[in-house]
Amino acid sequence: MKQWLLETFIEPSGTQTIVVLTLVCAVGLLLAKMRFGKVTLGVTFVFFTGILLAHLGMPTDYEILTFAQNFGLVIFVYALGLEVGPSFFPSLRNQGVIYNLYGVLLMAVTYVFIILFHYLFDVSMANLLGIMSGAVTNTPVLAAVQSTLQSAYPDATREVADVALAGAVTYPLGIVGVILAFVVLDWLHPKEQEQEQEEAREAFVTEFEVINPELSGLSVRDLVSRINLHFIISRIWRDGHLIVPTSQSQVQQGDHLLILSKQEDVDTLTQYFGKREEGKDWNRPDINWDAIDDNLVSKRLIITNPDLNGAKLGSLKLRNKYGINITRIDRAGIELLPNPELYLQHGDRLTVLGEAGALSQVSKLMGDSIQMLDKPKLVSFFFGLLLGCALGTLPVFIPGMSIPIRLGLAGGPIIIGILMGAFGPRLRLATYMTNSATQLIKQLGIAIFFAALGLSSGEHFVETLIDGGGLLWVALGFFITVVPTVLVGLFALKLRGKGYPETAGFLSGTMANPMALDFAEEQTGSRASSVAYATVYPVAMFVRIITAQILLLFYL
Repeated sequence: MKQWLLETFIEPSGTQTIVVLTLVCAVGLLLAKMRFGKVTLGVTFVFFTGILLAHLGMPTDYEILTFAQNFGLVIFVYALGLEVGPSFFPSLRNQGVIYNLYGVLLMAVTYVFIILFHYLFDVSMANLLGIMSGAVTNTPVLAAVQSTLQSAYPDATREVADVALAGAVTYPLGIVGVILAFVVLDWLHPKEQEQEQEEAREAFVTEFEVINPELSGLSVRDLVSRINLHFIISRIWRDGHLIVPTSQSQVQQGDHLLILSKQEDVDTLTQYFGKREEGKDWNRPDINWDAIDDNLVSKRLIITNPDLNGAKLGSLKLRNKYGINITRIDRAGIELLPNPELYLQHGDRLTVLGEAGALSQVSKLMGDSIQMLDKPKLVSFFFGLLLGCALGTLPVFIPGMSIPIRLGLAGGPIIIGILMGAFGPRLRLATYMTNSATQLIKQLGIAIFFAALGLSSGEHFVETLIDGGGLLWVALGFFITVVPTVLVGLFALKLRGKGYPETAGFLSGTMANPMALDFAEEQTGSRASSVAYATVYPVAMFVRIITAQILLLFYL
């Protein structure tokens, strides 16, 4: 019995290391359920559990730990890329450009402080970037910095471990620091403008009756183009019957139109159509829009027809052929805007509104077979991993730098994951994974990565924290978390006139901090925060990984 215990838990071997890794993951994830008020460190507890065991002297096989750390990282960042890929390029359009520019500004301010700290406190750039990764709660950046440092100096084992320790000591205050920054911004931002901005963001729903004889016989397209206002005709009621309008639907005198517009445009639209119906308040929060008409049915349909994988939504002409409206599209937990230029993907869930007979026909077109989603498409998954690892090891030579840049196992897989998620359907590649499968792979990868990272770097944790400059690291990390966030937040709020919900959202996304997003949404009660978060998060993740490596190599 004693020999079995020694071989299983104490004597370093492949089996013993796997047993210790699973133990660290299990205990760490159990502790992850702990909350301190509204704040939790989540899966980061796995990291600290590994550090504790290493500090207590738990031996492990170094090569197995290295493999586990790299493999966990690769599957985590690749699944992350697949998840954010569909929204990555759309986020670069329209309002997303502004949000992402603010995110880039926040990163630039952070790097300015990092460079100043490098000269003021004589802290190595590698350790400062480790501090930053903890301060902005961005694990892939930590892994990218470690990978780049190890590629440049294969024997720098202690230095690579110090980067992880720098991230570990600053991570807890990184979570709390963003929330503290939001408290400061909430106190400082111009609240008198907030209500006006919120009203301007929301569409106002109004029912009009067509009295103007000049509009009779016009198509919906001509009706909208004749007036220089942006509005959407959602429904037409004629003699008590509902018509789901298409661009070619003709309007007649006496029709009742349900229109989405800006509230300030309602008076102009009233003059245009002739009469505004005052009998019903269409802006009440308790209205179920999918159930206001008895002869309409709302149903969620899943695309499982392989012929539609990669097809443009507009090319199907669903509204004109079947008289239905697509109100929402869900792709692996991410809500996408129904857009004629959107490329559909295997596994997309479309919320469709229309008559029961029409929905039955559309269901056959879509496939709508949940059983077909049970088997993940592993061929494209492993093919993407292969391409990601290959891209990560590809050297890129930049003039003036003696060491080539490599994206590493954090940068390469996330780029390929984003490209596969965004363009895979256009190439007829089935990259779809259910949201639960995506989250499972991400959680498995990050847990294994944290466990191996903690076990490999935790031996000197207490020594570093007390005698090796760890307290300075904590102070610098807290500064990096709070000050740039407040500065850029105030710039967006006061100088650029952004609302607090959007500002908190893009700040949370740039800092990769979902706990801060939850705090902001509870503060504001607005969905605008999560929209800004989703818009900024993929771009910020990519830019941080790449720029951190470039800065490290420049100073190496």
